[in-house]
Amino acid sequence: MKITALQVHHVGPKYSFLVVQTDVDGLVGVGEACLEGKARVVEAAIRDFEHLLLGRDPRLVERLWHEMYRTTFYPSGSILASAISAVDQALWDILGKHHGVPVHELLGGRVRDRVRMYRHVNVGDHGAGEVARGQDHIDELAAVAREAVAEGFTMVKTALPGPARGLESPAFVDFQARRFAALREAVGPEVDVAIDFHGRVGPALAKVLIEAIAPYRPVFVEEPCLPEHVGAMADVAASTTVPIATGERLFTRWGFREVLEKGAAAILQPDLAHCGGISEGRKIAALAETYYAQLAPHNPLGPVNLAASLQLALTTPSFLCQEQLHLGPGILREPFVIRDGYIDAPTTPGLGIEVDPDVLVRGDFLGEWHLPRWNDPADGALLPW
Repeated sequence: MKITALQVHHVGPKYSFLVVQTDVDGLVGVGEACLEGKARVVEAAIRDFEHLLLGRDPRLVERLWHEMYRTTFYPSGSILASAISAVDQALWDILGKHHGVPVHELLGGRVRDRVRMYRHVNVGDHGAGEVARGQDHIDELAAVAREAVAEGFTMVKTALPGPARGLESPAFVDFQARRFAALREAVGPEVDVAIDFHGRVGPALAKVLIEAIAPYRPVFVEEPCLPEHVGAMADVAASTTVPIATGERLFTRWGFREVLEKGAAAILQPDLAHCGGISEGRKIAALAETYYAQLAPHNPLGPVNLAASLQLALTTPSFLCQEQLHLGPGILREPFVIRDGYIDAPTTPGLGIEVDPDVLVRGDFLGEWHLPRWNDPADGALLPW
């Protein structure tokens, strides 16, 4: 068997998928080929791997991963790791289809029969300097949370609602505490509530905010500060009993090593579209388990990355929960279905999905979607998104 072509398809409003063609009639693999706002750059990186991949046996998943990673010489950052991830997902899809089994069977078999999902609960931006209109925001947020519980979700996640300065006023901190308290009251004690700080605040403010919401028992605080300075995140983690989560902006097992060694996080959140794919995700999961850390894969992307993430979740004993934003309607021929807050283990070969061919040729997105930019309303300074 040989790889004959690598084709990247951009699908509106912001999704990109890699199709790996083989010389076996009808046998193709699909992977999610993206880095938010940088889809065309990832596509170029995939093209740069053609000399390593075309004409090769796609079943040599581990060998091809290491060839892509090691022959770059420099450690893979966000772009190259995302390109490797897309290829890796597609190769696992081909391998599963070749053997007629789901990928999770090739990974050793499942340790659970269904995968716990969570729903995002957010309502608009409410950022730096904006606390006067807070109660309407809080009431609307609580209503959305109650809706999620009524749908069967046993976990919800919110985010700091908009931009924040490195240090903030007591009014800002009080608003965040009231907001989280309302969420807890809306869902009750049986439902887990997580919050994503999104790296929008510095470590000092993160400690203050975590102390304010800690009485309402968040299941974790995600990215309390940016992950570049692992020591700072470890300091935050040491200051609280609230579990800390991070990982969406880390790449390969080597990117997670220091986080675990320094006790900076109790939950790791590798994104299988960025961290190195399924191959690397399983190694990160095993590394996390040796440090008694849980796994909660990141995925605010499309349904192909969700499909890959589900295969890993099914085989990971320390799995906690799975993020999702797109179950596949309008992209997959058979979208995923969440029942009582879970997705059942896929039973069809490979990643267990089929992307609608009409979607792939539609060409309604050229890789030009960009992340939003936030500015301080007081002085115009750029604030982290």
